[in-house]
Amino acid sequence: MGGRVGIIGAGISGLLACKYVLEKGFEPIVFESQPGVGGVWTHTPETTKLQSSKQAYEFSDFPWPCSVKEEYPDHNQVMEYFESYALHFGLLPHIKFNTKVINIDYSVKQGQDMLSWSHWGGTTDNCFSNPKGKWEITTTSATTVHHHLDQVHEVEFVILCIGRFSGVPNIPEFAPNKGPDALVNGKVIHSMDYAAMDDYEATRFVKGKRVTIVGYQKSALDMANECAITNGAENPCTLLYRNLHWNIPADYSPYTVLAALYLNRFSELMLYKPGEGLFLRHLVTLLSPLRWAISKCVESYIKFKLPLKKYNLIPEHRFSADVTSCSISIAPKSFYDRVEDGSILLKKSKGFSFYASGLAFEDDAIAPLETDIVILCTGYRGDSKLKNIFKSPTFQDYVSNSMVPLYR
Repeated sequence: MGGRVGIIGAGISGLLACKYVLEKGFEPIVFESQPGVGGVWTHTPETTKLQSSKQAYEFSDFPWPCSVKEEYPDHNQVMEYFESYALHFGLLPHIKFNTKVINIDYSVKQGQDMLSWSHWGGTTDNCFSNPKGKWEITTTSATTVHHHLDQVHEVEFVILCIGRFSGVPNIPEFAPNKGPDALVNGKVIHSMDYAAMDDYEATRFVKGKRVTIVGYQKSALDMANECAITNGAENPCTLLYRNLHWNIPADYSPYTVLAALYLNRFSELMLYKPGEGLFLRHLVTLLSPLRWAISKCVESYIKFKLPLKKYNLIPEHRFSADVTSCSISIAPKSFYDRVEDGSILLKKSKGFSFYASGLAFEDDAIAPLETDIVILCTGYRGDSKLKNIFKSPTFQDYVSNSMVPLYR
């Protein structure tokens, strides 16, 4: 057995990393704060399903079981699939569940070793080929029973599989005395908190309440739809958004024109990618008219399938812009039916603030909104999550923006 490799996270990336590290003859040790595998799929709203078809979300050496007939499996089926993968390849003995990583650090005797990493471009022999130190991973129990027992694990290499869409919520900044604390007659939570509730708890939380959802991407659409199903038009859910994004019909099939145009290798040639050569950069430019035409074709298809024009929900930007920024989402099956029957109220505003009984808006034409619950579907701070896991300020300085030089 080769050197020890520390893998942080037992989601889909962590499971894959563990499998391939084992195959290469190394000794993996996976740290997972949850009691089971699954990562971001561990805590999701009850109605969560795959946005990609199961063919596009499948391990190359472990197909979906024949019992899964749905084109878009739900979150329970996804979790079962991950668990089966871990069992099949014998990964569970290498995973430390309920183990939270406090920080990681690199222990060296000579300080210049670590400082030289900033000069490594990732294209030649690197300074890890003959390491003079070890990585130290400090962990603690994620359960309250043994929360005080910290441990330090030494490994030769570290693979971070912590994900960007969990852990550290992105809370918008507000003027003094106009933030969430100002809503004294209601509650403000992040979508992460709602997703952590089970179905019964989530239903009780919103039942009979005036709920406002802030955001317009996948979590916001799903949670607005769930609240509308629970409360109906008697207590409509308000969906508050600033920017629109394209969403795909729930009955979208991976065999439609949309998939034929985008879910293929040729479409990759129409996008700029880091590190590509001069020929490929010129090819992207030459194919730009085709990229525009495909985007227009898909937009026409979506506007035909969904009542976007009726509710003034057509984004100002091209569909291709949302594709390249991974901002595409599948609208819940009954979402627009709920908008039609008044269970979901759509409200657009450039900005808002809190007051004692609800929300006030920057737009003077929009009246204040009284609400009991505000759910912020405002995303996550993946950069902060990554930065905070390092103990050394040197490493923290490397994580200065979204372009993190960790993978080579």
